[in-house]
Amino acid sequence: MTEPVDPRELRVSDAERTHVVNVLQKAIGHGLLSLDEFTERTDLALAAKTRGELNAVLVDLPGVTHTDPQAPVREKPVELRASMATLRKSGNWSVPRELVIYNRLGSTDLNFTEASIPHSEVHIELNCGGGTVRLVLPDSSSVVTDDVRMTAGSIRDKVGSGPGRPRFVLSGSVTAGSLIIRKATLVRVGNLLIESPWKIRRAAD
Repeated sequence: MTEPVDPRELRVSDAERTHVVNVLQKAIGHGLLSLDEFTERTDLALAAKTRGELNAVLVDLPGVTHTDPQAPVREKPVELRASMATLRKSGNWSVPRELVIYNRLGSTDLNFTEASIPHSEVHIELNCGGGTVRLVLPDSSSVVTDDVRMTAGSIRDKVGSGPGRPRFVLSGSVTAGSLIIRKATLVRVGNLLIESPWKIRRAAD
């Protein structure tokens, strides 16, 4: 089976490059870029060959978007909130490229093992004050936690970094809470697969 092409690797046209340069010109008008920054980014945009390279010149410009449907667009992060409550996602759910988790004295449990993940890399920003965030990752995945700030909290990473894909890149802060990252534990009993902690399913013959 042919693996899907990462959208960031798609080639871009001259029209897309020109459109992004126009967006950069608007950014100058909003005071978001200096003339030197505009010149540097314009050179990068005109030399860009892929969507990822072209999108890189816009990624840190808040509120600046363009309407060309064929041009690269920065997706708005999806926010998940648990305040003194439990939030769970499992099964076949669609995973965005960027997630922001707000956890206040609650529990956020995200199971990615059967989720639809069209990206080679998923960024998760943590904003956790008390409570627990649990991430159950696909068997082939990897995780990076170098940018997570822990204050009076704990992290248990049973996955670790490496070449696995998709790669989950975590950042943000956990204060007086815990972050647990692991892969699913599967136990076969007869023709059933028991997946810890939430699911029992019939095994393939």
